[in-house]
Amino acid sequence: MISAAVVTVSDSVVAGTREDRSGPALRDRALALGWMVSAMEVAPDESEQIAAVLRRLADSGDVAVILTTGGTGVALRDVTPEATRGVIEREIPGLGELMRAEGLKFTPTAVLARGLAGVRGRTLIVNLPGSPKGALESFDAIAKLVPHIVDLLEGRTSHGDVSN
Repeated sequence: MISAAVVTVSDSVVAGTREDRSGPALRDRALALGWMVSAMEVAPDESEQIAAVLRRLADSGDVAVILTTGGTGVALRDVTPEATRGVIEREIPGLGELMRAEGLKFTPTAVLARGLAGVRGRTLIVNLPGSPKGALESFDAIAKLVPHIVDLLEGRTSHGDVSN
């Protein structure tokens, strides 16, 4: 079973002026896949605070996957990719490319999403858009690959078919 954490990055959710809809939507989708969601967190659009949450969760050894939602656009306060890049040890560019390519099937603005994915220790970290629709579409684009990535990070290196 894949153990995951969901981190919503949003000044307005932290301030209590907007309800978090993306985090719970991602949690529900992960649960529907049979994953365990052991943590739900919220962080403001502040690079150091985002990085601190990611480091703490990844270094805890309790989660195999961290999904962030929010802060991946081009607005001045959108700093989730920069915070993530400072935390990961190895980037997986193909996941971001796949999410944007699949997103173009739904909206032309998908190319503006700057989310990335990478590894810290044995934890996969993936940045997803902040809207519930964008977060779920991006998650769906990569969800079939995640179990294989987790297997590889755990030392299970057989290269079976991941197309199912």
